[in-house]
Amino acid sequence: MSDAISAGDGAFAPRPGAAPLSRMIRAQAALETRMLLRNGEQLLLTVVIPTLLLVLFSAVDIVDTGEGEAVDFLAPGVLALAVMSTAFTGQAIATGFERRYGVLKRLGASPLPRWALMTAKTCSVLVTEVLQVVLLTVIAFALGWSPQGNPLAVVLLLVLGTAAFSGLGLLMAGALKAEVTLAAANLVFLLLLVGGGVIVPMEKFPGGVRAVLELLPISALSDGLRDVLQHGAGMPWGDLGILAVWAVLGLGAAAKFFRWE
Repeated sequence: MSDAISAGDGAFAPRPGAAPLSRMIRAQAALETRMLLRNGEQLLLTVVIPTLLLVLFSAVDIVDTGEGEAVDFLAPGVLALAVMSTAFTGQAIATGFERRYGVLKRLGASPLPRWALMTAKTCSVLVTEVLQVVLLTVIAFALGWSPQGNPLAVVLLLVLGTAAFSGLGLLMAGALKAEVTLAAANLVFLLLLVGGGVIVPMEKFPGGVRAVLELLPISALSDGLRDVLQHGAGMPWGDLGILAVWAVLGLGAAAKFFRWE
């Protein structure tokens, strides 16, 4: 009786209507996650590249990471890179091509509200990031990583970093053509990998350049994670503030300029 109403002749007639909103969001998030994990290019960005960088630079003395074990310096930066690769690069490319092929237009006409679709995409990003963090943490421990610090600070950094990069990724996907998004997102990924404190310490850059680079979301995320996990610092309010500003600006701009067609 929950899915049908009784007709006068004793038969049952269907009761049409949309599923509960929470169920639709869960179903869409599960679909988005499966599509992401089945995409070879996205897996390369989100899993393979961060893992290879962590293992390679921890095992081979390529970059001077200062005193202590190299993995203690590299692991926080690679965690930041994993967040960027999923929330920004992967999401921008996937959403850009969904917009090009009309997938977003069709989904926008479904019973699932547009804000709920974006919520489902965000949930998919968070699920993927949890898997990334677990995998990279296990590998880092196997390499001799000795993290310390406040777990709450780590969670706040990862959440704000995800919000910041998600906003920027959706802004790029909703404002540029898919081919431009593909090229730009990969280029930004490479530039921030080199200049965002992920692998190369910020101290290696000249003072003026470093002052600018430290304002980038990837720098704030990697430096904040490194201060907590490597040096046992307290709540990194400065880095959290930078990420919060990027999150507000990115998500606000994405909401205003995102084009569904």
